[in-house]
Amino acid sequence: MKKINVKVSDELHQAWPQFRGAAVFASVVNSAYNAELWRQIDEYIALYRKQYTVDSIKEMPTIQATRQAYKKCGKDPSRYRPSSEALCRRILRGLPLYQIDTLVDLINLVSIYSGYAIGGFDSDKIQGDELVLGIGKAGEPYEGIGRGELNIEGMPVYRDVIGGIGTPTSDNERTKISGDTKHLLAIINAYSGEEGLKEAVAYMTDLLKEFAGATIVECDYFK
Repeated sequence: MKKINVKVSDELHQAWPQFRGAAVFASVVNSAYNAELWRQIDEYIALYRKQYTVDSIKEMPTIQATRQAYKKCGKDPSRYRPSSEALCRRILRGLPLYQIDTLVDLINLVSIYSGYAIGGFDSDKIQGDELVLGIGKAGEPYEGIGRGELNIEGMPVYRDVIGGIGTPTSDNERTKISGDTKHLLAIINAYSGEEGLKEAVAYMTDLLKEFAGATIVECDYFK
């Protein structure tokens, strides 16, 4: 399993110094659908709808901090919503959660559970051995998954040696998870700081072992 060094650029540090991140590496077996995982997802969604409203989730520390970080970096979080907020709003509006594949589905569950925007990548598709979290530039090319060209100017973005692969709004088609993915890199983005981050990592690790046959799971914390 290829190990990738993940770090934060000076420009992101200056814009949002309280950022903390966790990079979870795992050897996995993906599947198109897992019924037991979806039983857990459906149970959690039912509880979630009893606890929150579309308005109240904005006050969740993890979602609120990501929105504020967007503003500091130069992006409107109501126009380009972070993925965690978009998922939460979707289920609170009574719409079903997207079913993609087991790896993506469990990452979405952790995102709803924690409020963190989480990037999920096939690490074998990442070019080079380093990812750097910076801020998107004007005209920077970026193909969001299922979205086509995405304007990432003023948006936090992870870049490999070729270019951007992940933002809190959408990951890139180039490094996306597929049915053939054997090595996963999931990045949990805690713009609210370290409180709750280790718990989210533990939850993800448990899900990966239970539903994706993860045999090697490692985590690097970075800031």
